[in-house]
Amino acid sequence: MSLKKDGYLPRLVDRKIERYLRIFGAILVEGPKWCGKTWTALAHSNTVRYIMNPSAGINYKETAKADPSLLLEGEEPILIDEWQEVPGIWDAVRFEVDQGHKRGRFFLTGSTKPLVDAVSHSGAGRIAHVTMRPMSLYEAGVSTGKVSLSDIITGRDIKPSVNEISLMEMIELTCRGGWPANLYTAKEDAAEIPAQYIETIARTDMSQIDDVRRDPERTKKLLRSFARNNATTVSNATLRSDLLDNGESFAQNTISSYISALSRLFIIEEIPGWQPGIRSRARVRTSPKRMFTDPSLAAAALRVGPENLKYDLNTFGFLFENLCMRDLLIYADVLDGTVHHYRDSNKYEADAIIETKGGNWSAFEIKLGEHRVDEGASSLLALKKRVEAEGGKPPVSLCVITGGGLAYRRDDGVYSVPINALLP
Repeated sequence: MSLKKDGYLPRLVDRKIERYLRIFGAILVEGPKWCGKTWTALAHSNTVRYIMNPSAGINYKETAKADPSLLLEGEEPILIDEWQEVPGIWDAVRFEVDQGHKRGRFFLTGSTKPLVDAVSHSGAGRIAHVTMRPMSLYEAGVSTGKVSLSDIITGRDIKPSVNEISLMEMIELTCRGGWPANLYTAKEDAAEIPAQYIETIARTDMSQIDDVRRDPERTKKLLRSFARNNATTVSNATLRSDLLDNGESFAQNTISSYISALSRLFIIEEIPGWQPGIRSRARVRTSPKRMFTDPSLAAAALRVGPENLKYDLNTFGFLFENLCMRDLLIYADVLDGTVHHYRDSNKYEADAIIETKGGNWSAFEIKLGEHRVDEGASSLLALKKRVEAEGGKPPVSLCVITGGGLAYRRDDGVYSVPINALLP
């Protein structure tokens, strides 16, 4: 009998989970706290073990330390929540899966990436990895879903549609974020959840993750610096320089330690640079683009809300790009695509490149206002021309993502699609 919670809203990642249950013996669902991992895994499970539940009749954490295999008894699929608290569970699951050919036996959920040496075997071929993020606009019921990303990356025509949303509504959605717990929160209170998220990360999680003491105030200052450089290829050296300019001294290795912890907690995400497979004198920038896993965390780190951002559209532009990239990552993952960014020394660029398994690619620029669609289209067409001139594989499609308005395909072939019109 499924343990699905009353009121569970289906998530796009459910599609991948249902497929993986037919292929693999176990599934690891990873992602930031509060994004809905446990509820999603419960919707597909028949038994659950909450490792961190202090009120359980059995102390599962101590049991797991003594003999992890004891937690693998029950009606399958069995969910082990926050498994990384007892890394030995990983090898126990892998071993159990190895004993037969049955599929879809176990779920592991975790809000922290374990250290590489915490498990003795990768679980390759046995344990499938699924990444969950906060809810996209489509999952939250905001996107009209009138335009399919699948149609865009395969070059199909789309039906023109109007997808109205005010600038203030988009700002409020960005500050609210994709946290399921925020869906029914009054808009005047919605910023409190990401604000408390930042506090919890700074005061507790950053030190608990590896028992290394990290100062909460320094963590918040680093997050603020990161937010000032959100959705860019900012380096650790640049972050340190920014902190020095604001009166905070960080050693370079300290910055690296803090950034590593934030990455393991799924607070920050790195979008890798894209290699177009051409020979050119222009140097491709391979540094990853760094952003928050949800734009609301950037707003919370900066301590700004809708009333501040409506007068600072330059800052909001970076937060809006973060929102769009979050949704593109979610939608592309459903379609088995990968997301990159591109920039070279000749300043050809694209905010996002979505590449499919067959090696086809589509390029995207993100522009908040419809009045900047021409600018985005011009940049994308220049990149297409450059790749073709160098003998590279041409893009399947080009698309400018906007903050609302008309979805259509321009005469030059470039799509213009509001983020609040997209679905996978």
